[in-house]
Amino acid sequence: MKFEGIYTPAITPLTSDGQIDTAAFAEVLEYLIDAKVHGIIIGGSTGEYYAQTMQERLDLAALARQVIGTRLPLIVGTGAVRTEDSVEYAKAARAIKADAILVGSPPYALPTEQENAAHALAIDKAAGLPVMLYNYPGRMGVSMGREFFDIVTRASKNFVAIKESSGETGQLHMLAREFPNIDISCGWDDQAIEFFAWGARSWTCAGSNFVPAEHIALYEACVVQKDFDKGRRIMSAMLPLMDFLEGGKFVQSIKHGCELAGLRTGGVRAPLQVLDASEKQALKGIVDELKREVAAIVHAPSSQRLKKVA
Repeated sequence: MKFEGIYTPAITPLTSDGQIDTAAFAEVLEYLIDAKVHGIIIGGSTGEYYAQTMQERLDLAALARQVIGTRLPLIVGTGAVRTEDSVEYAKAARAIKADAILVGSPPYALPTEQENAAHALAIDKAAGLPVMLYNYPGRMGVSMGREFFDIVTRASKNFVAIKESSGETGQLHMLAREFPNIDISCGWDDQAIEFFAWGARSWTCAGSNFVPAEHIALYEACVVQKDFDKGRRIMSAMLPLMDFLEGGKFVQSIKHGCELAGLRTGGVRAPLQVLDASEKQALKGIVDELKREVAAIVHAPSSQRLKKVA
């Protein structure tokens, strides 16, 4: 499996009493399919997996497979503190015929490189599916390093991609130079241009839950059209949104963005709390301006684009 395009870690809508709203979840998936994203991830941090029971996660994955069918690749997250739990999620992903699994480091445990590799290999063995690794030391406490990649790639051919979310450009360089068989997916939004310049052909981005066309536009400019001048202008227009999302209320902001897009979200699960009125107003202003700017760039006559570059 080749990871190319925009991969959206889908949100999980809730009912008024905090239960998972399966009908609204199906609507989210249909919205993303209609928006022409290139793949959907279930059970990521944007989907609030950490606040869900095992049964809820298993049911969501099965429902996602049922709704999506074969229209888009489905990647199922296996994140958990206990390796045994991650193995169960991997088995379930195999049972529903997921296209791939997402494998991160177990949070809080702080495993060594060798221990983390053993964790990933156990999950891989249980699924037998293509694996997108997920390196996010900011949430997990440890970073996947050279020793980790050496071990897992020698042991299994299934480790084919990575969502790289360390924010360290040196890590990006190391992966591109030393592990070319691992497809790199941008996992640090404000470095998307840098990732694409270093050969990444996909972007795993939570913001594509509610502004998918704008994320697709940046991907197409840089990866498909190889027009980095255009890409930089789109990126510049997107930076205010990226800054807002990193302001400390990430999932809450993603979910309110989805509400602005007409989707039902039902808020967030504790310990998180929804945005206040001023934050909602600020996000709406940022999204409106982002859409206006990107539309002007994408639909500008080619002669006008060339003039701007000159």
